Amino acid sequence: MKRNAQELMTFVFDTIGQIAALRNHETLFIELAKFARDIVFADRCSIWIYDHKNQKVWTKVAQGVASIVLDEGVGIVGCAIDKNSPLIINDVQSDKRFNPEVDIKTGYITKTMMVIPMQNQYNQTIGAIQVINKKENEFFNESDLKYLTLASTYVAESIQTILLMEEIEETQREFIYIMGATGEKRSKETGYHVKRVAEYSYLLAKLYGLNIEECDALRLVSPMHDIGKIGIPDAILNKPARLDPSEWEVMKQHAQIGYDILKNSDLRLLQASAIVAYEHHEKWDGSGYPIGLKGEEIHIYGRITALADVFDALGSERIYKPAWSDEKIFALFEEERGKHFEPKLVDLFFANKEKFFEIRERLKDV
Repeated sequence: MKRNAQELMTFVFDTIGQIAALRNHETLFIELAKFARDIVFADRCSIWIYDHKNQKVWTKVAQGVASIVLDEGVGIVGCAIDKNSPLIINDVQSDKRFNPEVDIKTGYITKTMMVIPMQNQYNQTIGAIQVINKKENEFFNESDLKYLTLASTYVAESIQTILLMEEIEETQREFIYIMGATGEKRSKETGYHVKRVAEYSYLLAKLYGLNIEECDALRLVSPMHDIGKIGIPDAILNKPARLDPSEWEVMKQHAQIGYDILKNSDLRLLQASAIVAYEHHEKWDGSGYPIGLKGEEIHIYGRITALADVFDALGSERIYKPAWSDEKIFALFEEERGKHFEPKLVDLFFANKEKFFEIRERLKDV
């Protein structure tokens, strides 16, 4: 099986164009594996990642099997990575480096294999592409090696970009967790408040129909809703009584303070954190603060966090008030439907009360 030059170029450019439009990392890895598999008419492809720190190689994508983890230097893939050298093996079952365990478990028979190590821009090995069983019982050859090498260059660059993005996202997550915990500790009465708000927000986002990436993002960033309170004096923040009007005006500044802390970041999660910090006290009817946004002018993250925050705050004991009963909270929600809160969100809450109660019980203050 082979393509002529024109067919090959058409296949490569069409496939790369489709891959370039993808944003979900898991989907991107799957499509990269399909690209490497199909360019050489193989039956299966695995993309392996080399973990230098832990001296392991593991499959990010393994078509037809579950994830595999090996010590470095072990097996055919480990050997190719260790020697930084491509391998073509057309009688795999006779190769002493081959571990038949996966074949035995799955009933699949590995006959032919080609492995190409992948390197980053600094010539460091970051993993390998492994293709298995060329179709129509053919053998892999030097032309296949050339084509897979072409694919591996693109795959390696894509993987390096993805890994860097994942590292940046993990850094954002750690920062958000640390900052959220800092704000929580300053407000001595909050306990598990931000954790519950995160889970309530995630649940509401799913019920509302947001995609999974937005749901995950909101769960991560909603703990930052009150980060601006780090700029509020302790005497006001922890006052064991209701605030007077002048103190309340100071307290309201926390939305602007939180936004000012986060607004200049170009990082996705911190941008989302800025939205939540700024808009979670806006109200559906336009009577909220800091700027009086109304209806869908309020970002959906702000609308969701507003309901989640109020539900938890009212149901929790504070130094200035006892916890409200569920009946009292429900009455307020019914009254504030279309005023404070988006009607759809209130309806979703009432239709799924038991799920919110489960979260509250699981993360109750200790």
